Amino acid sequence: MSRRQARELAFKVLFQADVGRNPWQEVLPRTLAEVDLPEKSRAFLTASVQGTVAHIKEIDAIIARYAVDWPLERMANTDRNVLRLAVHELLFMPEIPVSVTVNEAVELAKRYGDEDSGRFVNGILGSIIREMKPEKNATPPS
Repeated sequence: MSRRQARELAFKVLFQADVGRNPWQEVLPRTLAEVDLPEKSRAFLTASVQGTVAHIKEIDAIIARYAVDWPLERMANTDRNVLRLAVHELLFMPEIPVSVTVNEAVELAKRYGDEDSGRFVNGILGSIIREMKPEKNATPPS
């Protein structure tokens, strides 16, 4: 349960950095100070945010390739940030099963997005996964 909470907090940090234009380097420590998470969950949250931000151009390019007719700037803010977090997990966190990444992303999209967000996120991630090599940490499709 604590990894789920950490993933949700990572989404919130990314959302605040993206939509609120708050530097993630300020939002992350503030978020960590406000919650009581086990150390492993804190590390997961930090790695998720830092990794997503570090690879944001690559992640956004992948999302843009599969979000046909939905440029990133037109995409719902929640959907864009849920997808960023999930694509980071798919590409750079091989220890997390693909099914867990997708299920968690869809749940976040349903919780914070609109009525179509869960299906939208699921569809984009499904398209990305179908083209990925069996190894989760394989080179992303180009």
